Amino acid sequence: MRIRRKPWARPELAAWKNCIDEPKELRGKWHQAFPKEQPLMIEFGCGKGGFISQLAFSRPEINFLAVDIKSEMLGLAMRNIRRVYGEAGREPDNVLIFSQEIMLIDQVLAPEDVCERIYINFCNPWPKSHDHKKRLTHTGLLLKYREFLRDGGEIHFKTDNDDLFCASKRYFREAGFEIVYETEDLHHSGYADNIPTEHEHMFSEQGIPIKFLIAQKLPEIRGIPGRREETCE
Repeated sequence: MRIRRKPWARPELAAWKNCIDEPKELRGKWHQAFPKEQPLMIEFGCGKGGFISQLAFSRPEINFLAVDIKSEMLGLAMRNIRRVYGEAGREPDNVLIFSQEIMLIDQVLAPEDVCERIYINFCNPWPKSHDHKKRLTHTGLLLKYREFLRDGGEIHFKTDNDDLFCASKRYFREAGFEIVYETEDLHHSGYADNIPTEHEHMFSEQGIPIKFLIAQKLPEIRGIPGRREETCE
C-alpha cells in the first residue's frame, strides 16, 4: 500500500512509550517488556492498526506485538490504539509496536519469545514468481515463524487474492502446519470471531470475497518426498 509521507509520525512514535525504537535489544526478552507477563500474540503488517487496536483492547489477558515496516503506518496504528483505549479510559498496557522488515524477523524474535498466535492480514501478494519469497506466508518465512510459535499455535491469515491464498495453503503444508479451518468467503461462512480490517471493508464493498484460513503448527514437519501439491489455476 502506498501512503503519503507523514512528518508527524516519527516524532510522535519516538515520544510514545509503547513504540519500541530498538526491537533487536529485546530479542529473547519480549515477555518481560510488558507490565504483566501473559500469553503473547503478534500481527505482522499491522497497517493502520484498525485490527490490532480492536483485538488488543478486547483481549486484556493477552499481550500483543504489532509490526510494520513503514513508520507512517505505525504512526496511524499508534493513533488508532490510543484512540480506542482512550475512549474507554484505559491505558494500552498490553500492546507494543515496532518497525521491522518481516523478512528479517528472526533478528528481533527468538525461540524464547514464544507466542500463541500470529495474524497476517492482506499482505502484499507479490504476484511475480521471482518475488514469491517475499510473501509473508511463504515457506521460508513460515519456517522462521516456527522458531517462536509454540507447538499447536496458530497463524490466522486473510487475503483477497486467489493466487496467494491457493499458494499459501501449499506453503503452510510445506512448513509443517495443518490447515484446521478455511473459507473462500469469510463474511458468508458463519465464522463468528472476526474483526474486519481496513482492507477487508474496502474489498467487501467492492464485492470481493475474503479468503481466510487458520493453520496450526505441527510439532514436526511432515513433508512427503515426491508428493505433488495442488497448483493454482
